[in-house]
Amino acid sequence: MKSKPKRRSGPDLGELFARFTAQFRNLNRRQPGQWPLAPRVLCAAGVAVAAIVGGYFAYWSGQFEMQDAGAQAEVRLRAEYRLKTAKAVNLEALQAQKLQVDRYVDRLQKQLPSKAEMAALLTDINQAGSGRGLQFELFKPAQVVLRDYYAELPIDIKVTGSYHDIGAFAADMANLPRIVTLNNMTLTTNKDGVLTLDAVAKTFRYLDPDEVQAQRKAADAKKKAAKRS
Repeated sequence: MKSKPKRRSGPDLGELFARFTAQFRNLNRRQPGQWPLAPRVLCAAGVAVAAIVGGYFAYWSGQFEMQDAGAQAEVRLRAEYRLKTAKAVNLEALQAQKLQVDRYVDRLQKQLPSKAEMAALLTDINQAGSGRGLQFELFKPAQVVLRDYYAELPIDIKVTGSYHDIGAFAADMANLPRIVTLNNMTLTTNKDGVLTLDAVAKTFRYLDPDEVQAQRKAADAKKKAAKRS
């Protein structure tokens, strides 16, 4: 009985690897166009990868950053648009509110005396206490304190009198045409039943032009110092 002929098996992995590596031999002696298929494919793939990586870092990364910045700017502009749209819709109401606030501020400003009127106001405070039968044991204006938009004058006072007279005096302070406040009040009873009121009366006035200029210079100097630090 005749035996069947054996089928010839294909090349094994070792042979395939040998054939593959053989294609990379002596490449420097030939032009790239004459290289075998495997070196040409790998070289083309390497050039493509290098081009993609180089393009990303040289061009596309900047484009991505610009896109992100543009997206953030769009979000900010949309928020500004919504805010301005709301203001435009309520413009008449806001204008009426501003006019009301301006009138209120003007009314408050009229209650503040000028620097020249301070002496008359101090006289009014003294007369308010004397008119109630109170005895002034101390009436001492302190150093003027300059604020951003006004000046504050504290006055240390000490008066003695009956309970009702001191209460009426405090009410008179509140009803003066100029703004006067009583602060740090301490009420004590003497041996004879007379009350003593220790307090700091504070009144306020406009800043004169020289004081306004000095305040602005001080504020500018403070801002410059903050920037330097």
